[in-house]
Amino acid sequence: MARDELRQPLRKRSLKERLWAKRPGALALASGLAVAGFVSGGIWLSRLPYPMAGEPVVSMIIPPVEVVKETASTTPAPDTADADDTATGDTSQPDDAAVTETVPAIDPSSYQEASSIIVVGKRPLKAAPIASVSEKSADGPLPRIGAGGKRPSDVYAQTVPIAYTSIDQPKIAIMLGGMGLNAKLTTQATNDLPADITFGFAPYGDDLQTQVNRARAQGHEVMLQLPMEPVGYPGNNPGPNTLVTASGDADNLKALRWNMSRFAGYTGVVNYMGTRFLADAKSLQPVMQELNARGLLFLEDQGSAVSTALVTAKATGVKFAKAQLVIDADPDPAAITARLGELEAAAKQNGIAVGTGAGLDVTIDAVADWAKQLQSKGIVLVPISAVYRGRMS
Repeated sequence: MARDELRQPLRKRSLKERLWAKRPGALALASGLAVAGFVSGGIWLSRLPYPMAGEPVVSMIIPPVEVVKETASTTPAPDTADADDTATGDTSQPDDAAVTETVPAIDPSSYQEASSIIVVGKRPLKAAPIASVSEKSADGPLPRIGAGGKRPSDVYAQTVPIAYTSIDQPKIAIMLGGMGLNAKLTTQATNDLPADITFGFAPYGDDLQTQVNRARAQGHEVMLQLPMEPVGYPGNNPGPNTLVTASGDADNLKALRWNMSRFAGYTGVVNYMGTRFLADAKSLQPVMQELNARGLLFLEDQGSAVSTALVTAKATGVKFAKAQLVIDADPDPAAITARLGELEAAAKQNGIAVGTGAGLDVTIDAVADWAKQLQSKGIVLVPISAVYRGRMS
């Protein structure tokens, strides 16, 4: 029998009925769903792996200037007869009429000879280590290829706008090594040099990870300087845990992993000394195999005619590049400037040139001053990782 609500108006409602009575209205529900959607979308966007997203990147080509000898502002207005001719479809003009010269069409191919302006915001890099491309070891973090084939050489690299890699202008990449050994000079280089200058950190400094992350925060890519046996070793000695030809593969790989564990955040390794080790393909091959297995690049610095680095890198799948010259072999400001000029000439001839140097105060000052003039010379400065990509590889 149904309850008579008129006779029992003060009955206590069930929990289900009370909750239903307090249900949100349609407008409140729609608003809540919209807010949830915005929050979810924001979280999703924040996790997208696009470090350049939202940054202004402008590339403009300025075509050659065309001179217009006479413009419409200096041409007399047509008379009534001319207007009538136009109306009847007769557009021919008298021989004595003033004629405005037409600006000739610009051949797009001439843009390659035109000036170019590329404006790119400063691109700070994330602090290392990044868990997706890092693994723990007894000595410290080691680089590894992560899920989906993510390689440290890509994850730790500076994101280079396509305008940099595709534009037909000479490009220069410079790596300055010895960073981390002198904290004052490392800080000077970090603050004074353009972000596209790459730093090579030696494995022997103090508080290396902090110094590396400060450099990355200013946009500088980082490479690990790997000590290798030079001619005259051990009298000429790069330092502890140097890779030497007299050691077996197991000992060299152990030394390699020790060096790699000193800090995280590098895209690849560059030899520190090593003329003798690089000439021994048998000793070099397992090292290159390890670098490839860990997703790292290799840059040859101060190569020699007997180096087997290129051949061994190709055989093991390692991405390889070689520096053309050392900019501060003579640590004199004038000499460094002259060498930078040679680097410019090499870039104009080959499309791209790679130079290396040390993190000396004289080198830092010279490179900082030189870099300010590159735009007016039509030369683009790129990080080392860009040398291995696309049209520049």
